[in-house]
Amino acid sequence: MSSSPRSLSRAGSALRHWQRHQWAAAGAGTLLTAVLVGVPTDVIPTPLFSRSVPVQGWNYPALAVTAALAGIVLSTYVRGPATSATPTAPSAPDPATGGRLGSLGGILSFLAVGCPVCNKLVLLLLGASGALSYWAPLQPLVALASVALLTEAALRRLAGQTACPVPASA
Repeated sequence: MSSSPRSLSRAGSALRHWQRHQWAAAGAGTLLTAVLVGVPTDVIPTPLFSRSVPVQGWNYPALAVTAALAGIVLSTYVRGPATSATPTAPSAPDPATGGRLGSLGGILSFLAVGCPVCNKLVLLLLGASGALSYWAPLQPLVALASVALLTEAALRRLAGQTACPVPASA
């Protein structure tokens, strides 16, 4: 086995050993992330929020991919049953397991799909025309950075599940 904090083969092995409750947690995490990011940014239309700039076509797949990856990362914090054949999540996350990367990826997802002139910080720093001229063209790149960070976090968290499985107590 590699000493790398991430491994595609170990991540795949962890996913193959997931039980129903872990997949349910991934689904719930995906839905929760989609709602928490999509509703305030008005990518998911509701009467609660509105946008000054229409939703762009790339916002939908960006939201879907980041929500799915965030759901996987969130579900890695759900413990599976402790058996020698089934990997489990570490009890306390450390920085090497991708927790911070996942958090940063989620924040970037929110900034990526949000209305460029509705972001108060961007508006304060760049003004409305600057937000449209400079920030809006960068948002797809921010979405890619979000996906990259969430992918890395998921790989690290999943690889950590198989790195040192906890044996069943006698």
